[in-house]
Amino acid sequence: MDTTQIRGQATRITLRDLKTPQMRAFHMTWVAFFLAFYGWFGIAPLMAVVRDDLELTKTQVGNTVIASVAVTVVARLVVGWMVDRYGPRRTYTGLLIVGSLPVMGIGLAQNYETFLLMRLAVGMIGASFVITQYHTSLMFAPNVVGTANATTAGWGNLGGGVTQMVMPLVFTAIVTLGVSEAVGWRIAMIVPGLALMVTGVAYYRFTRDSPEGDLRELRADGRVTQGKGDGSFLEAARDHRVWALALVYGACFGIELTINNVAALYYHDRFGLSVAEAGLIAGLFGLMNLFARTTGGALGDRAGIRFGLRGRVLLLTVLLLAEGIALIMFSRMDVLLLAVPAMIVFSLFVQMSEGATFSVVPFVNRRSLGSVAGIVGAGGNAGAVAAGFLFRMESLATQDAFLILGILVATSSGLALLVRFTAETEAEERQRLGAALEERGHCAPGPRAAGVAATSRGNLADT
Repeated sequence: MDTTQIRGQATRITLRDLKTPQMRAFHMTWVAFFLAFYGWFGIAPLMAVVRDDLELTKTQVGNTVIASVAVTVVARLVVGWMVDRYGPRRTYTGLLIVGSLPVMGIGLAQNYETFLLMRLAVGMIGASFVITQYHTSLMFAPNVVGTANATTAGWGNLGGGVTQMVMPLVFTAIVTLGVSEAVGWRIAMIVPGLALMVTGVAYYRFTRDSPEGDLRELRADGRVTQGKGDGSFLEAARDHRVWALALVYGACFGIELTINNVAALYYHDRFGLSVAEAGLIAGLFGLMNLFARTTGGALGDRAGIRFGLRGRVLLLTVLLLAEGIALIMFSRMDVLLLAVPAMIVFSLFVQMSEGATFSVVPFVNRRSLGSVAGIVGAGGNAGAVAAGFLFRMESLATQDAFLILGILVATSSGLALLVRFTAETEAEERQRLGAALEERGHCAPGPRAAGVAATSRGNLADT
């Protein structure tokens, strides 16, 4: 679908506004993604209990970690194509309702094999990210799209941190009612499953595809191009910049997924904390999403206004390098009082890198936005799968696995520099940005950025 034909995109984010379709979509997307994370990683903080109940080895636990993110690679590619074809409203509704079933069904697992299959099935819900980014990209103008994408994704990712804190409390509450631990973790997973199902219905009821209405109707009227998936995925797949961003996203979001899966168990085993204490501390990692990913997206928008699309890319490079260095430092901390703040600093750069990545994505190929978002999003999960193999090795200590990942992340920061834009694209996006800023009533872009605009618009001056 060619998003350049979508009109009425919001030029500002007004959090208290629940009446406009743009802000309703904004709030529904982050709530849906938040609950998707809740279901996706609901079992992670309870893995110490599950491990004892099902008598899992370290290798088997590692395999379940990989399974939980591996299927999401394929799911995100498929959902990227589906959202181009069917629109975000229908796609999100279907994914949430179908995904709720294995989230609740995981409690039926009786051995390693069935538990592995259920974690694999639960991973499909992670594709919700692609729809979240697609929907906000349709709803918001170039001057704030990076901030909108980062905030909805960041507040959604916050579900990963909240889950680490809440699920042990849910489990404890169930056990205090006289239920055994072996049954308690199974019952606890019904909570996120039901939440997902209800949210799927609400998403269909309270959102629409674009500011102008349902994409199916807009296509029938000829107001937007038909998103049949007729070459849009192949067009995106042939662009090396898309794959560079996919690898970059694997080095930030892939790392976040990995930490969500192993942090509670790491603190439990390394520092001798209880399940609840380990979950509380591990949850701090995800809680940084409250503002960190938004910060990365907002900085990307500012860099775009000031320096054009190239500025967004350079910011991403710097943030990714800082993430790698911070992870290396975290891996060397042997004292709990030092490990926690080191983890928080590392978390800030991880999530800022994610926000900066998706401040670039909407500009790579507007005609194939869903496919681009799907491939890049899948790269995040592919990174988590690759990282997961380090944590299933009996001979490799977890802190040494963190060290290796830190080195790889720092090295991969250079990949962002492969994302380049032609002068024509820079000029076109400067025109769109200038129009959005004028509509908002703000000043036009700064001197350096205005120079690009002048080549295509003539008289876009600073005011």
